[in-house]
Amino acid sequence: MISATGLRLGAMMFLEFFIWSAWYVSAPSYLGKIGFEGPDIGWTYSVGPAAALIAPLFVGMIADRFFSTERVLAALHIIGGGIMIWVTTLMNPESPASPTLINWVLFGHTLCFFPTLALTNSLAMHNVKDSAREFPLIRVFGTVGWIVAGWIVAWLAWTDRVEMFLLSGGAGVLMGLYCFTLPHTPPPAKGSKTSIGELLGADALVLFKNSSFRIFILSSFLICIPLAFYYQLAERAIRATGFENTTVVMGFGQTSEIVFMLLMPLFFRRLGVKWMLVVGMAAWVARYGLFSIGTPDEVRWMMLAGVVLHGICYDFFFVTGQIYTDQLAGPKIRGQAQGLLAMLTIGLGMLIGAQIGGKVEQANTPAEYGIQMAEVGELGAQIAQIEATGGDAAALVAEQSAKQVQALQLIDWQTIWIIPAVIALLILLLFAATFRENKSPEEAEQP
Repeated sequence: MISATGLRLGAMMFLEFFIWSAWYVSAPSYLGKIGFEGPDIGWTYSVGPAAALIAPLFVGMIADRFFSTERVLAALHIIGGGIMIWVTTLMNPESPASPTLINWVLFGHTLCFFPTLALTNSLAMHNVKDSAREFPLIRVFGTVGWIVAGWIVAWLAWTDRVEMFLLSGGAGVLMGLYCFTLPHTPPPAKGSKTSIGELLGADALVLFKNSSFRIFILSSFLICIPLAFYYQLAERAIRATGFENTTVVMGFGQTSEIVFMLLMPLFFRRLGVKWMLVVGMAAWVARYGLFSIGTPDEVRWMMLAGVVLHGICYDFFFVTGQIYTDQLAGPKIRGQAQGLLAMLTIGLGMLIGAQIGGKVEQANTPAEYGIQMAEVGELGAQIAQIEATGGDAAALVAEQSAKQVQALQLIDWQTIWIIPAVIALLILLLFAATFRENKSPEEAEQP
């Protein structure tokens, strides 16, 4: 049973992930209409990982030492929400700013948002009596927030409209105001001295003496390269197969995440760390294999199955990996070890993956796609003019949507999805052949 404070913290988690999901899932469907190409979208999905590399420094040097956590959260969300609202003024379909400028402004938003992912976890754990029991229940509210944001975007038909960014920005400002009502959480490291090395996880480097941990951290880093393909390409691939409410379809992945999170203890007892990680990576190979066949042939059940596999992909690999790291690190360097893992995966790995994904998309997109998307952009300008005067642009909206789907179907999706499938398969084989599970923290000290 969750406590009253737990419910307040659950509402915080709900808004936290609502903000992220509202734009992150379907942003390329709108950005493509205002002139973004593959490499541009690659940068759109690189600014978050870049911010994730910087976030630990901010959290460790400022948030943990000088200000209460709830006030830092409030300030970051209000500023970040304001930046997101501002960027919509640069996305006018009649005269959009350059993709480079838009991505720089989005980088400003992510610099505010990404530190809050760690801060919300910290605040929640500080304010519950039994974090092991209550925190998972609180964190589930975040997954629900991600799903609900997708439903709302689909229900309002905003999956390819600028309003999704306004929704995210508005939710950010609301979250900032809500944070002022959260339990007071004083800076946990006030008065303590910490070096840059500690913030970057230098003390956790001792774990690299263990060969199995080296294989694990290398595999975790590498697997995040194909992961980036999913976040920046899957929604458009699903749209190309004829699905309309794409954010709702993508939300099935988070639904399965909840289901498999509840089933994890059962699987963990039966499989252990190594085979949980192997099954997680195998699910990635299967997902991209399904996409490589399902997208060009418009096989919807394959696309849906690939999305639903997200629960296994995420829970069996990332959550298991966090547990494994926690077990090996021990209490003294546990925080640094988790921070190091996050920086190498959702930071560096996702950053490299987003860049590669953008270049792979560009290499497999024919010139005719650009011509069709230019026509989509012209229709968008006409729609904006008609709606600005209160007119009915429904017919043009339908024409624009159909033309965008036709353009997406020109992309060589089979080649695009085979590449991350092969990468994930090679990482799986490397990991399965070389990883040896450590049964206790003491074994981490053995080379």
